[in-house]
Amino acid sequence: MNRKIFTLAALIWLSFSGFAQSQLSVEYIMRDPKWMGFFPSRPQWSDDSKSIYFQYNPEGNPADSTYVIHLQNPKSYTEVSWREENKLERNQADFNNDKTLRIFVGPNDKLILETMKTGEQREVLNWYTRINNPTFLADENKIAFVAEQNIFVLNLESGAVNRVTHISNGTKPSESRSDKMDEKPKGFVERENLELLQVVREREENAELRKEYRDATRDDVEKEFVYYTDGKNPANLQLSPSGRFATFTYYNSSSNKNTKVPDYVAASGYTEELNARPKVGTEPTTSEIGIYDIHSDSVYFINTSTLPGLQDLPDYVTDYPDKEWKKEDRKLSLFGPVFSSDGSKAIIQARSFDNKDRWIAEVDLETGELKTLDRQRDEAWIGGPGIGWTFSGGTLSWLPDNKHIYFQSEETGYSHLYVLDTETGKKKALTSGNFEIFDPFISKDQKSWYLTTSEVDPGERHFYKMPLMGGKMEKLTSMTGNNDVTLSPDEKQLAIIYSYSNKPAELYLQENKVGAKAEQLTSGQSNEFKSYDWRDPEIIHFKAQDGAMVPARIYEPDPAKKNGAAVIFVHGAGYLQNVHKWWSSYFREYMFHNLLADLGYTVLDIDYRASAGYGRDWRTGIYRHMGGKDLSDQVDGAKHLISNYGVDADRIGIYGGSYGGFITLMALFTEPDVFKSGAGLRSVTDWAHYNHGYTANILNTPEEDPISYRRSSPIYFAEGLKGNLLMAHGMVDVNVHFQDVVRLSQRLIELGKENWEMAIYPVEDHGFVEPSSWTDEYKRILKLFNSTLINE
Repeated sequence: MNRKIFTLAALIWLSFSGFAQSQLSVEYIMRDPKWMGFFPSRPQWSDDSKSIYFQYNPEGNPADSTYVIHLQNPKSYTEVSWREENKLERNQADFNNDKTLRIFVGPNDKLILETMKTGEQREVLNWYTRINNPTFLADENKIAFVAEQNIFVLNLESGAVNRVTHISNGTKPSESRSDKMDEKPKGFVERENLELLQVVREREENAELRKEYRDATRDDVEKEFVYYTDGKNPANLQLSPSGRFATFTYYNSSSNKNTKVPDYVAASGYTEELNARPKVGTEPTTSEIGIYDIHSDSVYFINTSTLPGLQDLPDYVTDYPDKEWKKEDRKLSLFGPVFSSDGSKAIIQARSFDNKDRWIAEVDLETGELKTLDRQRDEAWIGGPGIGWTFSGGTLSWLPDNKHIYFQSEETGYSHLYVLDTETGKKKALTSGNFEIFDPFISKDQKSWYLTTSEVDPGERHFYKMPLMGGKMEKLTSMTGNNDVTLSPDEKQLAIIYSYSNKPAELYLQENKVGAKAEQLTSGQSNEFKSYDWRDPEIIHFKAQDGAMVPARIYEPDPAKKNGAAVIFVHGAGYLQNVHKWWSSYFREYMFHNLLADLGYTVLDIDYRASAGYGRDWRTGIYRHMGGKDLSDQVDGAKHLISNYGVDADRIGIYGGSYGGFITLMALFTEPDVFKSGAGLRSVTDWAHYNHGYTANILNTPEEDPISYRRSSPIYFAEGLKGNLLMAHGMVDVNVHFQDVVRLSQRLIELGKENWEMAIYPVEDHGFVEPSSWTDEYKRILKLFNSTLINE
């Protein structure tokens, strides 16, 4: 028989065989996602609460556009013209206290004052250079703004502009001199040009008039005090609401060496180098906050040396008894200040660079001294919803009484909302329980909180209302899944982006009342997408070897098609949740799992230790040992499948990308008797080569804690490979560099391993974007599982 004819016949048979089992194929599901339909995102309300704007793409254009639904006809939506869309922009907007006025930066750096009730807009300042951060002061007739690294104040009644800070990034001159230079006389050519060309002459005259206006409205041009920064660039300039104090931040960046990522398919035809992040263990970017006293013409800095426990050593130092650990003030990153609305008080957040301490402290604005209000210590690392990152304060501000502050903390093991009396130091938890709080904000009347929580279930998100000083939470949403709410300005309506496990996001409208029914406004699923009966995976829990109950989603095949093989999926990011009741960001993987189930596989998707949504202990379960409990959870999941779902112990595969790729490598290298095959996608192979911000939280630094890195990095365990390994990686990955798998490949070659292969993707970064790349990658994954778990 002719070989070509045989091959063609075999392909036809395989094709019909596959469709007999599933209407899905890798090529089918990995196409451009537009085939699935079009789904709304980023809703925002009109100021009058009568319309909802959102991103949408019903025409299948290259990018989403802005659409609008008017509530008088909520079943109809229209695309917004670019002119109308531009009118929606309110660049760097700020409201006065009762939200009747809004100030924002308009085109050409004009300050625009808007009356919210009527929508009337009035230009209040046409400035000569870039304007940033316009802000109402406590005296709402005054607007502070930043220009040329200084703060100015506009008096709305008189129109006068007063420069209140005098900051220069130069060096203080050795002797005083006049800043006023003699005007250079105009030459013949310039004089003739201005005489001949009217438009040019008018522009010149207008520029001179603007300069005269500025000089006339700045009554302190000759002010003697100037603060010289000696080349440092002040950032985050702000003026206290009282107008008394200005603050700024210095970021002291270190000269860390960036890595280079070669781009072999650059448009130029040459191999070009992409700048990428430094590796873990680099010197920190620290910060310090300066206070500029407008009244006394003086500048001083916040003193952090009195923070309690500033020299505390971490517990892990006991693992290094032969090393001398020097007790000294740890380096800090600072956030703030955050001023009370009357400007009389301010707080900052300080975080140690090792991220084991977070302090919230009140600032004595006249001296820069601190009074610690709250300290959170975590021997692993500070984190969780609403708690922020290195230079972010997360949920942190003042209540309207200018006496209490509010913030989130994992003090009880779950991230909850607290208030603290700055006068007495008394702290009160407003929420409590084995659930987490997300995105709390205060109502317009300042009597209530609105917040999202996981109280009903870790796999659901609902929107609540609660009294300002705590009390019963009223649950406002009722749809099972994720309810991502945007509240209307009049607080009468909820715009909800809602999704469920097997239903992508749609836009809903609901009255802001308990028990109100949500009305669906969009319906974007294509008929092609709806033609398949997408599974609603069951959420189960299995017992881990340490007794913890581990959540997972399971995709079960039709009993008649069950083949005894199983695939375990490992989500990426480490701190991310994928066992939930809403549409997953891993939608391609979700569809692939439906395909695998159609082919007879049992698929398990685990929220292993370190996943989000389950509190502090779950979050930090991998501290100092990645590939510890996060991997043993996969092993225990495999055992659960064998014991309860009829899975053959010799036919279990595992796969995942990024962190999931790392776990896949650790699984095949250190648990080779559990996992027969695995696909590691864009995998970290050596944590000493990953970034600092993520890795140092979990493993500290390789210089200080090498034990953690050696027991957590797959490259040290490659000799354990027995099963079948596929590695896939984008060559222009600036997150997990292609270098990671290149180094591991060389290690496998030196070890004489033969049961592995590499797929490279020359045009792909960390997150693949090309349908052809997704298709090729997942065809290889399916081939790996089919050939090693079923047809071996």
